[in-house]
Amino acid sequence: MTSNRTMLILAYFFSTNLRSTQPTFISTSLETAMAKKFWMAFIAVFVTAIVLDMVIYNLILGSAFKSLTVWRPDQDSLWWIYPIISFVGSFFFTLIFSKGYEGKGIAEGIRYGLYIGIWLSIGMAYGTYGMVAMPYGLTLEWFLLGVVTYIVMGIVAALVYGKKPAPAA
Repeated sequence: MTSNRTMLILAYFFSTNLRSTQPTFISTSLETAMAKKFWMAFIAVFVTAIVLDMVIYNLILGSAFKSLTVWRPDQDSLWWIYPIISFVGSFFFTLIFSKGYEGKGIAEGIRYGLYIGIWLSIGMAYGTYGMVAMPYGLTLEWFLLGVVTYIVMGIVAALVYGKKPAPAA
């Protein structure tokens, strides 16, 4: 199921605009500006994700997670994977935001972050709860902090993209 979803996202991203006779490698100034905004938003979202992950997993939930006895013995040697996960996740988070961008400002970022946050955090927190002996309170806290993280990431993306100007009368 996940691979089908990934293939659909990739197909959409790399597809051409069928209504346009212009080849996709020729860009207009608006497309160039939007591409610059995408890369700026991606970098800002990635940095935000890294900072929030450090705060949440080291300061807020760190002691609770360390008290669990379910972790891999070689876990410390695998920390390199988390920045890669944040990098890829931030890329697709920003990509999907950019495809649905309506220019409504921070409210749009909050709404997008809330939707994505609930979708991804419920699987992470409650999926782990179903497999690992962890207290329900930790699961709920993990879920809520995940949703807040995605809301903040949505706000950051919306701030970079900004509001679309009102049409001239």
